[in-house]
Amino acid sequence: MYTISEVAKSLGVTTHTLRYYEKEEIIAPKRNANGERMYDETHLAWLQFVMRLKQTQMPISQIRKYAQLYLEGEHTAQARLNLLEDHRSSLQNQISNLATTEKMLKDKIAGYKDLISRAATSNGARKT
Repeated sequence: MYTISEVAKSLGVTTHTLRYYEKEEIIAPKRNANGERMYDETHLAWLQFVMRLKQTQMPISQIRKYAQLYLEGEHTAQARLNLLEDHRSSLQNQISNLATTEKMLKDKIAGYKDLISRAATSNGARKT
């Protein structure tokens, strides 16, 4: 079992973030006799998944919906699949947009390097 501080450190988030996820019903840690939150390996695996979804810009509302569907049981498998497929599609659009932007930046950088190189060459030619 892990404390909230240990989990936060392990995941690179704040304890506030973990409390927020609990408030949003994304995670339900166990409590010890003193009422302190305790996390097990299952919680850690789930939180790692949540962090990946968050890193890919999945809204908290969708993460919460997925968590609720999971807790409802196997009969929600199709709904969960649909939610993840929709997110994957969104991710693929983001990747495509990033690739287009990266190419534009690459071309712009090459143009500036060429401009600077030509300017340096012409300035060097004038000095001799």
